[in-house]
Amino acid sequence: MVGKKSRGHINSDLEFKKKKHAQEMKYQVLSFGLMIGLTIVAFLTVATDGVGSWFTIPFIILLAAIQVIFQLYYFMHMNQKGHEAPAMFLYSGMFVAFITVLAFVTIIWW
Repeated sequence: MVGKKSRGHINSDLEFKKKKHAQEMKYQVLSFGLMIGLTIVAFLTVATDGVGSWFTIPFIILLAAIQVIFQLYYFMHMNQKGHEAPAMFLYSGMFVAFITVLAFVTIIWW
């Protein structure tokens, strides 16, 4: 009787893992499709002659930032538990980079 309960627990655990992996795969494929779409939008923005560089450059930087977020959270699994320390270092580095760029822009344009 104990063997049947443990088999049932193993089967339910296996089913849960299969559903979880299927859901993660769905998110990864969706994220990959969105990143391809963002790349195509960036390419079309550059290829279009009617849009000036005053719009193109910030727009491409915005699309790149969105792609970085997708890369980190869906392909590098930063949305899962156990990644708090790497996330802290990543966010700290992004904060330092933002402050550095802001300081340089302020010095140059002031």
